[in-house]
Amino acid sequence: MSNTNDKYIDNQIKVAIVTGSSRGIGKAIAREFAKNGYSIVLNARDEPELKQFLNEITNEITGTDSKISYVIGDVSDEETCKKLIAEAINKFGKINVLVNNAGIGGASKKTSDLSVNDWEEVININLKGTFLCTREALKHMLENNSNKGNNYSIINISSVHESIPQPESAPYAASKGGMMMFTKNVALEVADKGIRVNGIAPGAIATDMNKDRLEDPNKKRQEEAKIPMHRIANPEEIAKVVAFLASADDSYITGTTVYADGGLTLSS
Repeated sequence: MSNTNDKYIDNQIKVAIVTGSSRGIGKAIAREFAKNGYSIVLNARDEPELKQFLNEITNEITGTDSKISYVIGDVSDEETCKKLIAEAINKFGKINVLVNNAGIGGASKKTSDLSVNDWEEVININLKGTFLCTREALKHMLENNSNKGNNYSIINISSVHESIPQPESAPYAASKGGMMMFTKNVALEVADKGIRVNGIAPGAIATDMNKDRLEDPNKKRQEEAKIPMHRIANPEEIAKVVAFLASADDSYITGTTVYADGGLTLSS
């Protein structure tokens, strides 16, 4: 579960958990935290992919105070989420930031053609997983919030499709719409407890989820034409937003979704 058997606890180093951190936006977020001196617990359900990234990021932080650990597993599984929180506490002594990034797009089907499995797979990972990880992280944060300068932050990676319909992707859009309201509800519950809860709604990002559109020149041009900035973003641009929301500079923002979409929602 972790890359060393030695317990490493330094109260001066912030600790972040990033779910779905073996590829795309999650990978960029983990790298951004490492650059900013955090210790990180990585997570993904694809073991070879996660371990490959683990080796990469471990080499990148050599000579720094940051440490890396990991938990392999699907966030739709309650035990995986409990292990994630336990790993951060047992290895690093605390959690400062939870990033609920793990998510899937699901099958492209009309609602009338969806199976129960099609629906549940997306909802369970995207929405149930966010709930389970948040619940477990909150238990720790609420127990240790006597000093509200702890700067606890929970960041949910949503999508512009929390507010823009996406035909033939009903489970995905529903999961992201649910994430938006979940973010607001939890933020309101803990606003006076030194815990901030925010969301990020990326637009078109250069990740594997959009690979088919990016590799087809015509589809890529069509996608870019919809975006007022006329370009598709890199995962690193979303990671920068995460870093801000996790920082003390975000001290008075909670219950908000930041739309990092190149203006896409303005023209939809």
